[in-house]
Amino acid sequence: MLVPVQEGPSMPNSRRTFLQSGAALAAGLTGVSRRSDAQGNAPQSNMPPGAPQAAARQPGPLTPASQVQVPTMKFGGVEISRMVLGVNPFYGYAHYNNNFGTVMKEWYTEDKVCDVMHQANRFGINAFNYVHLDRAPADWARFVAEGGKMHLIIQVTANVDAEMLVKTLKPLALQRQGEVVDTAYQNGDLNSVKEWCKKARDLGVMVGVGTHIPEVIARVEEENWDVDFYSGCVYNRRRTVDEWKKVLNGEILEMPTDIYLKSDPPRMYQVIRQTRKPCFAFKILAAGRIPDRGIEQAFRTAFESIKPMDGIYVGVFPRVKDEVRENAEIVHRILTHS
Repeated sequence: MLVPVQEGPSMPNSRRTFLQSGAALAAGLTGVSRRSDAQGNAPQSNMPPGAPQAAARQPGPLTPASQVQVPTMKFGGVEISRMVLGVNPFYGYAHYNNNFGTVMKEWYTEDKVCDVMHQANRFGINAFNYVHLDRAPADWARFVAEGGKMHLIIQVTANVDAEMLVKTLKPLALQRQGEVVDTAYQNGDLNSVKEWCKKARDLGVMVGVGTHIPEVIARVEEENWDVDFYSGCVYNRRRTVDEWKKVLNGEILEMPTDIYLKSDPPRMYQVIRQTRKPCFAFKILAAGRIPDRGIEQAFRTAFESIKPMDGIYVGVFPRVKDEVRENAEIVHRILTHS
């Protein structure tokens, strides 16, 4: 989930390497011509009242959808792709270090965000783990104005009005953001999250709980909260300093909020399998720390470790290669056994 980017060690063999400074979107991103609305801010007919307005795209069809489509899962009353588009890279939340986060945020212009979302559509990715921060409202408005369609699973941060989100964006689901949930859990105030879920339920949408801590999902399940789904980070990056010292035999790293242990994923996957409700696993690639040679295995491990009713959130940063296409092809290959 989203937290301020902090400094950390470099990983030159990472998934999100950006050594090729001149690279642009890969060939799969065809680019969409756009024009300004005649009035500059005329209402878009396919946006709900109160939503941010955006310029319309040039007339003409988008690139046809690929024959490779991400398989779907039943979620509420609809079918959504088992790989949901993640939001973090769009706005520089790299969970890596400040330099990489800055490069990511600068590269992801409004044009590129919309192009990547359209590319995701072409591969059957029809759900987006949206967050109402930064430039996200305007980018989403533009994507919809250009004919893009995705179901929104919104992670609701602190001090964001859930009722406003439902009225303006018509999401499929709301989930309490993992950072908010984890802080409440560590402060002994998980009941505040339960009360938030009750209020979200009254808004007529699906309700979920996000977390980086496996024990949170286990506790919510044990207490039988009225929620529809969970989102679990497979790496527990919310251990306290004392917990890290225990894990690391008294040592503590320079970046305690973004330590990724290889032994963590099995713990979260076990909790996900034991739940009775749909779950979404996220950070399955350790926020880009998995080297290229291990990417397909990380996807395979994820899908072999979660339930058939479960999915994954995956963000992309296709500055060097078309990660949307690559990820879609991997997921299609794994789930269709082709």
